[in-house]
Amino acid sequence: MICENIVLVNKLGLHARASAKLAQHAGQFSSKIEIGLDESSLTDCKSIMALMMLAAGVGTEMVLSVEGEDEQQAFEDISSLIKDRFGEDE
Repeated sequence: MICENIVLVNKLGLHARASAKLAQHAGQFSSKIEIGLDESSLTDCKSIMALMMLAAGVGTEMVLSVEGEDEQQAFEDISSLIKDRFGEDE
């Protein structure tokens, strides 16, 4: 299991488009991938609605948890997506 803190750096935070991209990327892996404001509020990264319910804005420090067969690859992909601002300009 990999569990690390990560900060949202894109201007709009975890909005609809970013949530959709995150869910799309997470869906490519068999591992259980969760994100939340802390370990007690982890939510499924494969659910767009669950991600949007977090209402996480820019600068929010979140916990990213990945567990499963392809956890290392999944963690690297998801953390890169977040660090790269979900492919957004800002």
